[in-house]
Amino acid sequence: MKIAIIDYGMGNIHSVAKALELFGAKTSITNKENDIGACDKIVLPGVGAFDDAMAELEKQGLVEVIKEQIKNKKPFLGICLGLQLLLEDSQEAKGKKGLGILEGKVVKFSVKAGQKVPHMGWNDLKIISSGCPLLSGFSDGSQVYFCHSYYPIPVDKSVIAATTDYGLEFPSVLWKDNVYGVQFHPEKSQAVGQKIIKNFVELC
Repeated sequence: MKIAIIDYGMGNIHSVAKALELFGAKTSITNKENDIGACDKIVLPGVGAFDDAMAELEKQGLVEVIKEQIKNKKPFLGICLGLQLLLEDSQEAKGKKGLGILEGKVVKFSVKAGQKVPHMGWNDLKIISSGCPLLSGFSDGSQVYFCHSYYPIPVDKSVIAATTDYGLEFPSVLWKDNVYGVQFHPEKSQAVGQKIIKNFVELC
């Protein structure tokens, strides 16, 4: 089993690769259509700005590749910005639309809520969908590591698999069919993150 990690210059790709390989996955860090198509699963990591990320995906011809592979039911995991790119729009974006895999938008935390922005550090997961394969074996209170200023608001609330409280309750794990997204960084989340990575590697 081989997992493609999409390399578009915007993610912690090597840390993600090491985390996947810890559980027996072979990884391919790539931006090539044929390589992505030949892999069994796909990971889209992301650190940085929404506009810049979409511009790079478009420049490298990866937008349609991603959409096609998701349509073909290939397991897909978006991490942090990689999750946000799955939605249609972001308040951060001035001219770019997202991939539109999930209906909804990405919004910024409000400093008025009394919270520091960005949201950085450890925080709890509240499990909403116990049937989500990515969260198999988890219970409320599992802690993961966040570093973000924006969070997703999907139109279809049934895709919210877990939430996190940061002055407001925001979606921190999304799941629809073969598409998974986590707003935190599992590769930085120690034992809990490793379990999430393991669950993804072991998906059928």
